[in-house]
Amino acid sequence: MTPPLRHAIRAAQDHKALELNILDLRGVSSFTDFFVICTGTSTRHTQAISDAVVEELAKSGVRPAHIEGYARAEWILIDYLNFVVHIFIESARYYYDLERLWKTAKRVEAPGG
Repeated sequence: MTPPLRHAIRAAQDHKALELNILDLRGVSSFTDFFVICTGTSTRHTQAISDAVVEELAKSGVRPAHIEGYARAEWILIDYLNFVVHIFIESARYYYDLERLWKTAKRVEAPGG
């Protein structure tokens, strides 16, 4: 895991992200190496987790290539190219079920978890 990926995970953990999963997509996906998937308790909580991730990585000069879904905040996607952070409200997480869609990816334990 790269330092930016570790920092993103730690920022989500520090902001009380729930059900945090990391999927290693190397060898499974051509567009990214890892997914960080987590849940917030409300749209405001998903925005707070998103803000924390972006702010933490910006401290070391790492900026996302793209952010989607921030305004509605039911599924916020933050693309850092070699990893993508997905922050869901609970209903959206279960509806899209990325872990099932990417079931061939290896699950990685979060640092400190």
